[in-house]
Amino acid sequence: MWYAIEGYDRKDALARRMAVRPAHLARLSALLDQGRLLLAGPCPVIDAEDPGPAGFSGSIVIAEFESLEAANRWALEDPYMEAGVYARVDVRPFRQVLP
Repeated sequence: MWYAIEGYDRKDALARRMAVRPAHLARLSALLDQGRLLLAGPCPVIDAEDPGPAGFSGSIVIAEFESLEAANRWALEDPYMEAGVYARVDVRPFRQVLP
């Protein structure tokens, strides 16, 4: 089943986010290689493709896991969680309708 994983950045987390970004992207690439990633990306704080020092408010990942528990486990083991970038992560089932 698909799961929506939404991480919410702590204030002033941009430096930590950038420091662990390669490890975060490596985990997402692994899901992509396995055909289990629908989409992933950050949410800029401001209305701009590159928010610069304003940073990001969080990230959204939609990926396939065998269970809600597995999706939660994956989310909690993300480098952004371990480095303290995210204040919290919400995981919930997702059902794609379009496209």
